[in-house]
Amino acid sequence: MRADRLVSLVLLLRQRGRLTADALARELEVSTRTVLRDIEALSAAGVPVYAERGRHGGFALLPGFRTELTGLNHDEALALLTAGSGRGEQVFGLGSALASAMRKVLDALPEGHRATANDAAQRFLVEPETDLLSRRAVTEELPGTTMLAVRRAVLAGHKLRIHYAATDQEPRWRTVDPIGLVTVRERTYLLATRSGEDRTYRLSRVLAAEDLPEPAERPNRVDLARIWHRRCARFLADGHLTVLVRVHPDRREDLLNTAVAVRAEEPDTGGGLRLEVTFQDSRHAEWALWQLGTDAEALAPASLRTALRDRAAAIAARYGDSPRESVARAAG
Repeated sequence: MRADRLVSLVLLLRQRGRLTADALARELEVSTRTVLRDIEALSAAGVPVYAERGRHGGFALLPGFRTELTGLNHDEALALLTAGSGRGEQVFGLGSALASAMRKVLDALPEGHRATANDAAQRFLVEPETDLLSRRAVTEELPGTTMLAVRRAVLAGHKLRIHYAATDQEPRWRTVDPIGLVTVRERTYLLATRSGEDRTYRLSRVLAAEDLPEPAERPNRVDLARIWHRRCARFLADGHLTVLVRVHPDRREDLLNTAVAVRAEEPDTGGGLRLEVTFQDSRHAEWALWQLGTDAEALAPASLRTALRDRAAAIAARYGDSPRESVARAAG
């Protein structure tokens, strides 16, 4: 909306000083012509914006001008600025809105606290792109127009038409009643119903979306956390294998990265951890635990212990002979 853009323009000039029209256009994601029209509108409204000509010119505010915004204390502002500094700023397609909000947060601080809070926020890094092992985090991309249509339907309570590519199926159109959006580990899901049945859609598989004018069939109030918990429990109970594992604390994250979910966790004797995790099936569980070697032990089910023991015995037998004896046996 134009009103929000005008406020953002004023805050940019307050916090950064003189800026060219091109720089303002990039920050506000509009054309240079739009910026010039906004500058004229601000001047007409009494905001003291003036132009400086020349090679290093641009637009600036008269010294001492201050907008009337609600103040925040240092810790409140620091919390918001830190949250906005992470990769989560693109969640639900609200990155540009968050950038605008951060400018308002900075401007709301008392003069003496503004630089301090901004500098402090730079000391915190939330969700970097890689971990200590240089593994890149997987971020799902979604076209802005698609995310906008989904978000608009969720908030307005409209029916939503999506072109969805389910696993191992051809993409097809479906009309759903959206309930809410949930982001977990950089993945975003649409909770909805279709023909009265619960449905959960992974947004990275939505190829296109249309916000329909018809009202969605859904309750006026919703407990999204409870709904998500219930759907997770139903998903885990549907054909997955539950495994009890003893694992070295240093390999806990490696285990979690391969498991579908964690159902329980507690300390074990000897400084280890005992976890109840789920895998897609027995082959998935065997593969995942084999990667951890002696740093993990499957305690249950017995069939998984047997499979891992047999695999270890086969490997031991293969490498029990010297290389020469192995070649001779193969040749004979």
